[in-house]
Amino acid sequence: MYDTIIVGAGPAGLSAAVYAKRAGLNALLIEESPIDGGQVLSTYEVDNYLGLPGISGLELGEKFSQHAMGTGIEKRCESVKKISQNGEAWRVTTAEGDYDTRTVIFATGAVHAHLNAPGEEELAGMGVSYCATCDGAFFKKRDVCVIGGSDVAVEDAIYLARTSAKVYLIHRRDTLRAAHSLVESLESCENVEFVWDSEVVSFNGTDGLESVTVHNKKTGADTDIAVRGAFVAVGIRPGTGLLKDMVDMDENGYVIAGEDCRTSLKGIYVAGDIRKKPIRQIITAVADGANAVSSVQQDIR
Repeated sequence: MYDTIIVGAGPAGLSAAVYAKRAGLNALLIEESPIDGGQVLSTYEVDNYLGLPGISGLELGEKFSQHAMGTGIEKRCESVKKISQNGEAWRVTTAEGDYDTRTVIFATGAVHAHLNAPGEEELAGMGVSYCATCDGAFFKKRDVCVIGGSDVAVEDAIYLARTSAKVYLIHRRDTLRAAHSLVESLESCENVEFVWDSEVVSFNGTDGLESVTVHNKKTGADTDIAVRGAFVAVGIRPGTGLLKDMVDMDENGYVIAGEDCRTSLKGIYVAGDIRKKPIRQIITAVADGANAVSSVQQDIR
């Protein structure tokens, strides 16, 4: 019987692992991916993590993992299939077996949202991508587009502008939601063209992406833009499927929990991007991991 099982090894889960071991808890970390770090691994540069300006997402993720693994935390690379009550405790079920625990900390992060436009699924991996830092090198000196207006979309466009011939930033509004400093950096890139008030309505190509069809919401006109790469950055979906109908969530599937990370169900805690909160950043995910363990300690006394 574990004191807590931590599901997910992104910044929140790895932080929880460190704090759980320092608290002397009998803890298990379960992560389905062979590589720890979560979404931070696909971030080209992290410039706002305190004390580590300019560090790459890959390096930061590696540092997080090394720190957590250095505590001696027990870890299993398995995919959680189900969670169920087992008396006053909980049972976490994976393809490899069952694990009983007094509490569970869910730090399962989020996945990239899709546009669900024609051609998107068929051309995924053939020009359509959700990770500029992962796939950008394949489009060196070619025309590409980024779809979205968030920090991530602008960061992707800046990154791609360094090696691509031209970058179209396609956004459904006429202003960007990204941080002012990022927008300034993007505006200084000479090979970036903004496509405002527009939505991508189809991805076109046979053996690979050849163009995207863009619908202008103000004029009603449809235009084909020739690109070999399209990077979709329109948000994320929380990985809360295992908790559906178990805990209180908002209309977007984020779990409702306060800064103490307690959910509406005793013994279940959430940390990181799956928690409903105003700011989802690496540093807030790390804080959630610490807060969740603090709550566990109080509740199992």
